[in-house]
Amino acid sequence: MKTSRTLNMTAGNPTRLLLSFAIPMLIGNLFQQTYSLADSMIVGQFLGSDALAAVGSTGSVTFLFFSICNGIGSGAGIVTAQFFGAGMFARTKRAIANAAYIMLTASLLMGVAAFFAAPLVLGMMGVPSELMPDATTYMRMSCIGVPLVAVYNYSSSMLRSLGDSKTPLYFLIFSCFLNIVLDILCVYTLNMGVFGAALATIVSQVISGIGCLMYAIRKNPYFRLTREDMQPDGEIIRQSVRLGLPMALQWSLISVSSTALQTFVNSFGAQAMAAFTATNRIEQLVHMPYGSISAALATYSGQNFGAHDMKRVKEGFRHGMLISSMFTLLMMIVYQLLNQPIMRLFVKEEAVILIGADALKLTSWFYIFLSLIYMSRGVLNGVGDAMFALMNGIVEVICRIVIPMVLVALIPGIGRMGIWWTTVITWIISAAFCILRYVLWRNKADFSKSVVQMNGEEQP
Repeated sequence: MKTSRTLNMTAGNPTRLLLSFAIPMLIGNLFQQTYSLADSMIVGQFLGSDALAAVGSTGSVTFLFFSICNGIGSGAGIVTAQFFGAGMFARTKRAIANAAYIMLTASLLMGVAAFFAAPLVLGMMGVPSELMPDATTYMRMSCIGVPLVAVYNYSSSMLRSLGDSKTPLYFLIFSCFLNIVLDILCVYTLNMGVFGAALATIVSQVISGIGCLMYAIRKNPYFRLTREDMQPDGEIIRQSVRLGLPMALQWSLISVSSTALQTFVNSFGAQAMAAFTATNRIEQLVHMPYGSISAALATYSGQNFGAHDMKRVKEGFRHGMLISSMFTLLMMIVYQLLNQPIMRLFVKEEAVILIGADALKLTSWFYIFLSLIYMSRGVLNGVGDAMFALMNGIVEVICRIVIPMVLVALIPGIGRMGIWWTTVITWIISAAFCILRYVLWRNKADFSKSVVQMNGEEQP
């Protein structure tokens, strides 16, 4: 069932297809990052660097709980993309219905667990006592929002698995503008502090998610589910969990590794924490295009793997690397030349600005390794290489825990710059692992692992 709101990526020029999918995602990510940056700038400018540090200290922990939900949901996205690529209309609809059950269950469990664990986890991370009240408030508010934000994550991931990256964009743009308005209202006008910043984000994403889902149901025939479509399907759920659980573990392990690194950051005090928070927000501008192309590759690879076309899967990886390499060069030049002016958008303290500027100059030389990570990850996730996701998470955990200790032991004077050297070395090692895994998979690809083999059902 071909519609104007789906994109079949099993035929046509790979570069054109990847760009047509990735560009709307990139625009959406830019808008999403805009309200993330606005959130940080409003907190930093109106509430001070301590509040910014408190908000930043919760990022890796809240990412852990969100990533578990999204990772499991991504498994359902892979199943949906492979059914769609194989032309199985009925099973595509069934996968969309069962993905809702999976994501709702996971988000409720993670949201409740995170809410009650917040003070304990932040204490274990060594968050300074003066930052604990704000950090706990922000984290708990974010955790309450996990099941609510899941509405947008569900609808957008299902639409993207069908090749539609434009519909989620429209609702994300609306969410961004709404979030900025609510941020100013809650933080500046109503003086609600970090609680207001978190509340603004949750409300804007919930409204966006409900709107996106209602629009999809109205306009996309794959979302018009019958009672039969909505019956729980044990095989689809099993395949979705089989593919999604390793991805959830991957992202949770990456989050654990980020939490370990954040603990290392906290040992250098509030200035280093504020600089680390600011540079993380700034470098999201680098991660976004890579992530957009990687998501395009995941859908592209999933559809073509479902259609049993290995040649196109390999072509997708090459075209993705070409696109991302050009972007790498551009961003490296920007951050080498404009690091201090960019840092001044976030904080006023000169010491924090100088720390962050030095960090950006260092990390920008190594962005090509991020490109390698994202491109290989997109292909391998799309074809359902479940073991890769878990192994990649383990690699990052080991790197972010071990490397700081090694750097401090071998280079006693490295000080707080060890924070960003840890990030760089982690990228290099992770990129080497990802490329090795991709090459090994490419040489041994097995179409019998495609989900479209289930029960031998073919229903175009």
